[in-house]
Amino acid sequence: MTQIADTEIRRGEAWLAGGGVRPTRQRVALATLLVGDGHDRHVTAESLFEAAQDAGEKVSLATVYNTLRAFCQAGLMQEVTVDGSRSYFDTNMDEHPHFFWEDNGELTDAPSEQLKIERLPVAPEGMEIASVDVVIRLRPKAKH
Repeated sequence: MTQIADTEIRRGEAWLAGGGVRPTRQRVALATLLVGDGHDRHVTAESLFEAAQDAGEKVSLATVYNTLRAFCQAGLMQEVTVDGSRSYFDTNMDEHPHFFWEDNGELTDAPSEQLKIERLPVAPEGMEIASVDVVIRLRPKAKH
């Protein structure tokens, strides 16, 4: 079981307050795991659930899913869908592309300064483009 410092808990509480999220015990625990060390994270509900279990937190997988969705609705995180069955949750709210590593299922930030999108299609009548998600899939080069 890992020990969590008071400064990490305070950072998690401040993050929740910034999104106007009520700080229940479970939300504070999950927020602390997500942002307590000051670093951005890409997590799945399952990986956050496992981290919570390792930290000795009593929380169900359903609660983790619901809490991640609440954090997204509060503007604290963004959901990145890699394929129809796999979602990652990212604490970095800046617009940025991602690398998806097919060999290990990891999602990481890609360098946004190297990405250049010159033109987007015109949105259909009555609609506006809310965001553009760029996920670049990576796999080891085939050996010839």
